[in-house]
Amino acid sequence: MPADLAVIGLGHLGLPLAQAATAAGIATVGHDDDPAVVAELRSGRSPADGTLTAAEVRRMISAGFRATTEPSELGRARTVVVCVPAPLGEDHAPDLRALEATARVLAAGLRPRTTVILESTVHPGATEDFLQPLLEEGSGLRAGRDFHLAYSPSRLDPGNRSYGYGNTPKVVGGLTPACTEAAAAFYGRLTERVVRARGPREAETVKLLETNYRHVNIALANEMAVFCHDTGVDLWDVIRCAETKPFGFQAFRPGPGVGGHAAPLDPNYLPRQGRSPGYPLRMVELAQEVNGRMPRYIIQRCTTLLNEHGKSARGARILLLGVTYKPDHADQEGSPAPEIASRLIDMGAQLSFHDPYAHQWRAGGRPVPRADSLYEAAAEADLTVLLQHHRTYDLQGLAVKAQLLLDTRGASPAGAAHRL
Repeated sequence: MPADLAVIGLGHLGLPLAQAATAAGIATVGHDDDPAVVAELRSGRSPADGTLTAAEVRRMISAGFRATTEPSELGRARTVVVCVPAPLGEDHAPDLRALEATARVLAAGLRPRTTVILESTVHPGATEDFLQPLLEEGSGLRAGRDFHLAYSPSRLDPGNRSYGYGNTPKVVGGLTPACTEAAAAFYGRLTERVVRARGPREAETVKLLETNYRHVNIALANEMAVFCHDTGVDLWDVIRCAETKPFGFQAFRPGPGVGGHAAPLDPNYLPRQGRSPGYPLRMVELAQEVNGRMPRYIIQRCTTLLNEHGKSARGARILLLGVTYKPDHADQEGSPAPEIASRLIDMGAQLSFHDPYAHQWRAGGRPVPRADSLYEAAAEADLTVLLQHHRTYDLQGLAVKAQLLLDTRGASPAGAAHRL
């Protein structure tokens, strides 16, 4: 049976879109090259990254959602949304190999009047300069004339209980006004508000601005954390007071690292000859530098605390709490926990971890033992380090049990622990 929608890439972007579309009554097929991902979804199991629960996957299936590895399914859909990963490579430029492979497969079966929308996080210009030529070359069709082409940045916030697909405005930018309206008509079935950008480059740059905004402001909070610790100021009280200002201030909080799927992007690394500005975005560079050194700063705080209590990092029993990148979510993408753990292991520490969303965990390719009894492990550890504050953690109780507790999230009651 032909689907109204085909979602390519069943990861943290594609699955929530497929879920929203299925719930809206849109016949949806999901495509992924990984047979294991497809088999997992077909069996009604939760994805490994916790994007959806098993119950949510089963509800999608009962509502008609199908997962497949067959490319032939793609050409039969009226709307195709591409959600494949495009992570930053070692050269700091987006790795578009998955997008290229997807474009070639999609082009082979592309039909006239199809609406193709790109949601993957890419550099400004990628829709027109990279995706469009591949689709046109492989299909013999022309974007803007024979099929619609648009870009829409993902704004999903996994685990957010206030904002989901329905009440988060969706930005769309099409190759032509007709392309924009086709994409807007599709998203209008899923969201309360659709915001039309001037074109795909503007829509792509929305994602660039929003991602860099987050990283730059977290970097400022991280710098303030180091400054306030060195000067004896309670940063968390400073933030509490500052966020009462009703204008001109938005509270960001420090932590052991940023994490997440959307890495900061410097346009100076764009893979397009003659289109980069020729100079870096200094604020973005500095934000990457500041945020990138936070794991090392956490190690420094750990060793200092141990030394102050007559202990060395070598041989110390250290318990890490929370190894995911977001609270109350299983996704570990970009989490600073593996780097912190690897450095502590290299220093000779005896490491263990606890996380209600991770039952097995590795750092630097090495398995880290899981503490089954949280309070017993905290009592036995020379140092307990909170890296992610899941709601299930009773920090008041943990502070009583732990010999030493370093709270990198400022979630513990004042005076109950050593805070970042």
